Amino acid sequence: MVSVPKPPGRRERPYARVLLPPAIVMAVASAVAVALVPQSARVAVGLCGALAVLLVLVTGAEAARRGRLLREEQAAHARDTASLEERLAEHEALIHRFAGDILPWGFARLSRGEMLRDVMANVYDADPDLRVLPDVYREMTRVALRGADHEITMRIATERSFVSIARRVQAIVHQQAVELREMEEDHGRNPEVFDDLLRLDHGSSLIGRLADTIGVLGGGRPGRQWPLPVSLYSTLRGAMSRILDYHRIHLASICNINIKGTAVEPVIHAAAELFDNATRYSPPTTKVHVTAVEVQTGIVIEIEDAGVSLNEESRIRIEKMIEDAKNGDDAHNLGDNPRLGLAVVGRLCKQFDMEVSLRTSAYGGLRAILIVPRVMTTTEPGVGVAHGIGATGIPMPELGAVEGPKRRPKKRRPTSPKIPAGISMEDDVPEVTEWTAGGLPQRRSRVKVPLSQRWAEEAAIERAEREGRPTIWSQTRQEPEPEPEVDPERKKLIERPPGMWIDDFFDGLRKGMPEGATAPELTDFTLNPTKYLHLIDDSAAPTEADDEGTVQ
Repeated sequence: MVSVPKPPGRRERPYARVLLPPAIVMAVASAVAVALVPQSARVAVGLCGALAVLLVLVTGAEAARRGRLLREEQAAHARDTASLEERLAEHEALIHRFAGDILPWGFARLSRGEMLRDVMANVYDADPDLRVLPDVYREMTRVALRGADHEITMRIATERSFVSIARRVQAIVHQQAVELREMEEDHGRNPEVFDDLLRLDHGSSLIGRLADTIGVLGGGRPGRQWPLPVSLYSTLRGAMSRILDYHRIHLASICNINIKGTAVEPVIHAAAELFDNATRYSPPTTKVHVTAVEVQTGIVIEIEDAGVSLNEESRIRIEKMIEDAKNGDDAHNLGDNPRLGLAVVGRLCKQFDMEVSLRTSAYGGLRAILIVPRVMTTTEPGVGVAHGIGATGIPMPELGAVEGPKRRPKKRRPTSPKIPAGISMEDDVPEVTEWTAGGLPQRRSRVKVPLSQRWAEEAAIERAEREGRPTIWSQTRQEPEPEPEVDPERKKLIERPPGMWIDDFFDGLRKGMPEGATAPELTDFTLNPTKYLHLIDDSAAPTEADDEGTVQ
């Protein structure tokens, strides 16, 4: 700000002191001139001296007047300058107040869901100093808050869309996990099938972690909650199950403490992201060492890797990324290749009052320190399991969410009967029954075949069929033989109308009897049976039986 210098303050001298010295000097000079000139010229010289004295007086008076006016104008200018400087200082203070207090306060109120008109009323009506401001300030504040309200609305809508998409993916993953559990119960005693199911279960966990990450970055909470406390060791094991290189995590010196059921999922998710970051940016042949120590403020979990150490600039940049995530500004700074791990760790730390920091590791890599607060721990016995087969969580709806329609429980028909756990792997195989050439059942002796051998043979046959190689079943399978041709005479008999077989029967009875002779006590039906064909029920004809002897 440029300030105008004020004129030096002094008292204004009277006109006599200003005008008399020049006039006296001129009068003395005129008198001396009159005395020195001849007598004839003294009158003219005296008149000229008087005129000169008069001109000096007039000039001095005018100069004094103009000087007074100039001083008055300078004083007025100084007063105006001081007033403008004061007003400018007030405006600057007001602008700083708007930028530092009023607008951030209004943005915070809008972020909490308040209406724009309510925020405007609270801004100007609550402060008497702002109430007397011109309307232009109100309009300026309204325009700024309206733009901020639009951006906040768009951001909230985007975050809700992310959360909705994440919840849909979580529902699919949860249903897939349930079906995998059923398959593990059905086929859990087949080593090859069980290994494949474990890989599918692990891949499903990775997809679920990504869906949880998207949901947390969208402002939601982790989608799963455990109803019972879980030990810290089991919680860290659950975090291991959600990364790709879980076999590189080495849990050492884990304190014996339990985590509340509602806090298990945040700890699992944050630890899984730090585990994934440690295994991703370290050599694949190295181990990631994890320790957990109970302190007064809670639990300190340290994750140390043997990767490349961060310089000061990179460490400051990563810590700024975590800080932006805590403030909710990470969604706008993800870039084309987003790094979601540290961002979601920052969000979880903000939601659950956890702390995370990065230091240089003793192994030459990075050491991440996650501090779990004391309120997330409990002294209740940890009976829940957060890792391994059967480690399922209960999906909990968010606060204020609308309850969806109730679905009927799905009843999946198992592909094979469930094998009780008490049955031995060397149990007897049921009797093998075959059929003889005549169609009669033939019993064979009991054969002891281990179930593991049967399963191995079945798995080998299935693998050969998938690869297109011949199997024992394809080699023994024969094409059906063509039906033999039917004799024409037999074909005529087959196509003969039903009931005509009675004529052949009585023709055979008549053979060997004299012509015209009749059998004793023969009735009209016996002599001429064709007259009574309409009384014969065709359904009474003999029927064929199937291979098992059941009359069709």
